[in-house]
Amino acid sequence: MSTPTIPALRGKATVAMPLDKAFGFFTESFGSWWPVMYHIGQVEMADAVVEPREGGRWYERGVDGSECDWGRVLAWEPPHRLVLTWQINGQWQYDPDPANASEIEVRFTAEAPEQTSVELEHRHLDRLVDGKAIHDTIVEQGGGWSTVLEMFAETAEAQG
Repeated sequence: MSTPTIPALRGKATVAMPLDKAFGFFTESFGSWWPVMYHIGQVEMADAVVEPREGGRWYERGVDGSECDWGRVLAWEPPHRLVLTWQINGQWQYDPDPANASEIEVRFTAEAPEQTSVELEHRHLDRLVDGKAIHDTIVEQGGGWSTVLEMFAETAEAQG
């Protein structure tokens, strides 16, 4: 087994919400907290969706109703774990070939009855076409996945 040439990206946040509610909000309300500027479709993003099952789609819906895939659901284990393929290449375009997909694993851990830790690992970036560009762009965004997870936590807590 070869060592990945591009290191995994990680993020972590804590949300003031019980475990099952945190997982539910993360997945069912994905489009309510995902930053709208982070999209790859041709038009402005209206929503982002994670279908709640293994094999489900992970995609964005544009304001004109068009859809643009981001990947697939590899593991659906509520309320503890979600694994998605990231099929977005270094040119920020969808790559339909699953052999070129990286993976995003999100783990939810109860820290207290009303507090959940959310940890994300984005791995196998070396599988992506021009994966180094994805890695560098996410790192350069200032905080990368931790920043996105903090947005999730803030939105979830505001929704109550």
